[in-house]
Amino acid sequence: MKTIKLFILVIIFLPVFLAAQDDSEKEAIKKVIQSAYVDGLQNKGPVSDIEKGFHPGFELLGNKNNELTKFPIYSWIQYHKKKLAENPNPPTAEEVVTCKFPLIDVTGNAAMVKIELYKGGNILFTDYLSLYKFEEGWQIVSKIYFRHEQK
Repeated sequence: MKTIKLFILVIIFLPVFLAAQDDSEKEAIKKVIQSAYVDGLQNKGPVSDIEKGFHPGFELLGNKNNELTKFPIYSWIQYHKKKLAENPNPPTAEEVVTCKFPLIDVTGNAAMVKIELYKGGNILFTDYLSLYKFEEGWQIVSKIYFRHEQK
């Protein structure tokens, strides 16, 4: 009888436990993306935050003239450092890039996140980021994107 009661309790509370665990993983993923990508690369944040949130093997994949392009994170960081050297001032209120998270899908140690980047209320990009959870935590491993036309 005790076994049946224990089984029933597990059946009742397991979904609640798993949902809470999933929510904490989603929050950790959002934090990494906000810190490394949005505040870091998009809004002139510290290189250390970028390096922490992006896996060294990360590649930004693009589709230019029907050809697949690849941009590794070390090249993106060098570009970021160059832009910081040219203009170290933080972005103005009109220049700040913000982010929305329409979709976060987590399965085990893998995640896919759809984000939308905005500047001045206008959507700039829709990005699809892939992440893996390593011993150090979640890291962005790849990105594909769509650039919205600006009016």
